[in-house]
Amino acid sequence: MINFVDILKKSFLENGQMADLSVVNIFMSLISAFICSMIIYYVYRKFYRGVVYSSSFNILLVLVSVVTSFIVMTISSNILLSLGMVGALSIVRFRTAVKDPLDVGFLFFAIAVGITSGAGLYILSFIATLFISLIYILLVQVKTFTKVFLLIVKFENSANEEVQKILKPLKGELKNKTTIKDTIELTLELRIKKDNTAYMTQLTAIQGVKSAVLVEYTGDFGE
Repeated sequence: MINFVDILKKSFLENGQMADLSVVNIFMSLISAFICSMIIYYVYRKFYRGVVYSSSFNILLVLVSVVTSFIVMTISSNILLSLGMVGALSIVRFRTAVKDPLDVGFLFFAIAVGITSGAGLYILSFIATLFISLIYILLVQVKTFTKVFLLIVKFENSANEEVQKILKPLKGELKNKTTIKDTIELTLELRIKKDNTAYMTQLTAIQGVKSAVLVEYTGDFGE
């Protein structure tokens, strides 16, 4: 009687043997992942618009691409090893907090490059890397065309009329107003197309203005 369990086991083991991976294909996948990840590295470093640039995270993007590439090669070439690797990777936990949402996108970007390179789709990996990088650069340029600033002015109540004369043409959106005895503190959101800070000099020249602070707002601290 035919033992279907033995046949299935034999077929599984035979199909699970190491596929014929040539040295050329291995190096092509790794080199493809490295080149595409270096493009990501340059784009992230050159056009980063967050609060603090992290060189360690940028290096991690390159490593993730290359590591993912050889993981995909292993999974696609051997069924037994792929099952073991899935079990091993399931115990990995990433507990580092990602402060900038764009960093998550770049991390997925690097993983996608590693997957496509490991699968031997070198042209797809290269074209997609260039295309996504171009989209990101264009969106960053549009974002930086109009900058958002927070203007914080602290002044005495007697200077309120003169301060309002300067602030009104700026068409800022009032975010916060604090009044303590005869002192007023205003926080305005300003959208300007260039770094024109002439009004700062005018504000500080007013008698009764204690301080005027202008901070670029990137949205990293919440609305």
